[in-house]
Amino acid sequence: MEGERIVIGEWPVQFLPPHGALEQEALDEAVQTDVEGVPTWVLGAEHLVAIALQTGRAKDYARIVQFLEQDAVDADKLNRLLMRHGLVSRWEKFERKYREE
Repeated sequence: MEGERIVIGEWPVQFLPPHGALEQEALDEAVQTDVEGVPTWVLGAEHLVAIALQTGRAKDYARIVQFLEQDAVDADKLNRLLMRHGLVSRWEKFERKYREE
C-alpha cells in the first residue's frame, strides 16, 4: 500500500468503483488484453473520452484532445455513446472551445 494506492510491480494503482451508468458501461465493455503476461482489461477510447468530458476538468479536456489528435476515437461510436448518456451538449461546447481554435 502507498496511501490510497496499491503498488503493483512499480505501478501505483488506484481502484475506484464505477460512479454512474457511463462508467459501469465502460467497465462492462472493457476489452481483455495482455500486459507483460498479465491479463488486463482496458476501457475503450470512446468511453475514456466520454468520461473525461463528463468529468470536465482542464486536464480531462487535454486528454480528449490527445485522443482526437491520435485518431484513436471512432466518431460514430462516440456520438452514439454521447447521445445515450446525455453528453451531446457538453461535446458541442467542448468542440466550440477546443476544436475551432
